[in-house]
Amino acid sequence: MPIILPPLVSTGLYLLASTLLALPASTTSTRNRTLALCLAVVAVLVHTGLAFGLHQGRISLHFFAALSLVGVCVAAITLLVNLFRPVAALGVIVFPLAAVLLCVNTFGPAPQVAEAMEWQITLHVAIALVAYSLLSIAALLAILLSLQERALRRHRVDSGLLRALPPLTLTESLLFRLIAVGFVLLTLTLVTGVLFVDDLFAQHLVHKTVLSITSWLVFGLLLFGRWRWGWRGPPAVRLTLIGMAVLLLAFFGTKFVLELVLHRTPV
Repeated sequence: MPIILPPLVSTGLYLLASTLLALPASTTSTRNRTLALCLAVVAVLVHTGLAFGLHQGRISLHFFAALSLVGVCVAAITLLVNLFRPVAALGVIVFPLAAVLLCVNTFGPAPQVAEAMEWQITLHVAIALVAYSLLSIAALLAILLSLQERALRRHRVDSGLLRALPPLTLTESLLFRLIAVGFVLLTLTLVTGVLFVDDLFAQHLVHKTVLSITSWLVFGLLLFGRWRWGWRGPPAVRLTLIGMAVLLLAFFGTKFVLELVLHRTPV
């Protein structure tokens, strides 16, 4: 029987942090932001402890556990991003999502025992989680960037989440920095997968690998286009979302079909 209190504490802190970040700008906005980020730090620490505590300190790649891991990784990276660029709008979206994924993993189907992994596979998984989390944040930022550009054209920059975004040029710069770092880590993910995975067919990883390579090509094309032709705006947003959608299919789409439809044991 899972412990009830820690998940509720983490969930409550996530929701409170996102609420504070969503408050209208005022003379206390800086104080609200600092308090919100401090609450989110505690929420992430509790969430991390739960993610490993439910599986005897191991990394579990079962569907709901993997969702929870990605949720806490995205929340943690969002906190790091906010240390350098005040992008409160990300927290308004990410923190409630992390809370939902935590609750689904904790109160959903009984957690399956995580299998022990060799250090090579653990390294591969850790790099993949960080890469996926960075590119997930980039996809959210691309959506916000699109909304920001549309609001500027309609002279409605003071509406909704857009108040919590930095100027358009800084948002775009942050987007491409996240994509660049995520692309490097996705490259390392593919390389370590080739080096450490024994049999793609026996481990049901062919579709996942093909989709991951496709996503890698999309993000690579975007970065090359940015460097060579200065791509930005709607084309950049579209390619970011296409690359992330394919990566989502590669990771969670494959796991959903294997575990919840075909009832096969994940790798």
